[in-house]
Amino acid sequence: MSQPLSDRTIALVKATVPALEAHGLDIVHEMYSRMFQNPDIRDLFNQSHHGDAGSQPRALTGAILAYASNIDNLGALAPAVERIAQKHVGLQILPEHYPHVAEALLGAIKAVLGEAATEEILAAWGEAYWFLANILIAREGRIYDAQRETSGGWNGWRDFRVDEVVEESSVIKSFILRPVDGGPVMAHKPGQYLTFWLEIPDHPPVKRNYSISSAPNGETYRISVKREPHGLASGWLHDAAGAGTVLKVAAPAGEFFLEGRPERPVVLLSGGVGLTPMVAMLEALVAQGSEVPVHYIHGTHNRQTHAMRAHVRAQAASSKAVRVTDFHQSPLADEVAGRDYDLAGIITDDWLIANTPVAEADFYICGPRPFLRHAVSALSLAGVPATRIHYEFFGPADELLAA
Repeated sequence: MSQPLSDRTIALVKATVPALEAHGLDIVHEMYSRMFQNPDIRDLFNQSHHGDAGSQPRALTGAILAYASNIDNLGALAPAVERIAQKHVGLQILPEHYPHVAEALLGAIKAVLGEAATEEILAAWGEAYWFLANILIAREGRIYDAQRETSGGWNGWRDFRVDEVVEESSVIKSFILRPVDGGPVMAHKPGQYLTFWLEIPDHPPVKRNYSISSAPNGETYRISVKREPHGLASGWLHDAAGAGTVLKVAAPAGEFFLEGRPERPVVLLSGGVGLTPMVAMLEALVAQGSEVPVHYIHGTHNRQTHAMRAHVRAQAASSKAVRVTDFHQSPLADEVAGRDYDLAGIITDDWLIANTPVAEADFYICGPRPFLRHAVSALSLAGVPATRIHYEFFGPADELLAA
């Protein structure tokens, strides 16, 4: 267990907050530049989130600033620590990788702040770094242990073969994955994701997380991937990963999931490809015969982009507890309300508040950042406590969601 931080270290780290506010992004860019000189460390990261326009440097800058600002109140950072630990496990970050980060971070602070980064300040940041690193290492170790000890679980990268590819919409394909070794697969928590090590010709290894879009079945996983404009990984999966393709996969991870058997109403709210974890949750609720009211609400552009509609409707038809509402923002000329969709336009605050049990439900939300931010804000303003608002979005958590 880490020794408590000294009062002097806490004071010195908090004193650097103004410098971090002014120069934090420069420090992070310098840190990554130093780390990525080592190809083994570089390949641990999702490179699409890096670079001048990348979201990961902004996310890490915000995380460092939050850590410095709350270093005397670390309980406030517990949800962020869990999210980071789950991401690290997906990426197969191990204890031996942490010294490389420490060296790069302290070197970057010295390079960017110059004489202002005194030996005392660098020592304080070194102590603060290892205090947090040891918390993460311990939590990640427990997650790795649970993965290894669970029936069908594993550590590291396991080979899965694509059994089947299903075209779900004009932009989304599903991939049914079965382990090459023929063994069982661990039961994920509906909402969790798999991390993939993709070997794309003429590119360094590519890491990507994709939500599991099916309930646990012990034999296979399903991911449903949207082709992103200029998306290296999603484009390769859509164009090259047919039946028989073998992919390297890390065990399920993630802190966004449906836990156990709900006792309150459940609202599954999604936009676009954000439906993937929601379909997994819906399947799980139907399979367990849950009798709590379930509201599945989804928004997309039109019939062409609407993935898995028939599947969702079939799930709902087998359970009296499930109610489905589909929004098409811009229905095609030949679309018919009641046949192709339920309501035209976007999911409005007023509609959401009027048509869901806001006083008692748990809300699970996934979609693009603007969709997510708007929904969380609307529910918070309607009085839904934060403990009943659960959300996930794709990419680093580089923006605060505030009501």
